[in-house]
Amino acid sequence: MHDHPFVSEAHEGKPWCEWLVAVVVVVAVVVAVLGYTMAATVIIAVAAIITGLLRLILRERSPWKVRSVAFDSFIGIALGIGLLVVYFSIFGLH
Repeated sequence: MHDHPFVSEAHEGKPWCEWLVAVVVVVAVVVAVLGYTMAATVIIAVAAIITGLLRLILRERSPWKVRSVAFDSFIGIALGIGLLVVYFSIFGLH
């Protein structure tokens, strides 16, 4: 009778890892507000790439879990690389 998908936090990431990512985002926001947008962008991009790689390498043992290994890894790594490409491509427009 237990054919429904798990929606419990017990099957997802670890709260300490999620809070760590939240702290990194807050730090990036503060850095951006201080006028260092490049540094803030790099902070977010590196955090995204690290969480993607962490999920890819550690698979089910990863403390960072959102969906499947493939989804989490692709979204994290692609977001990080995409942010960097878009940010630095702006300089090519001048």
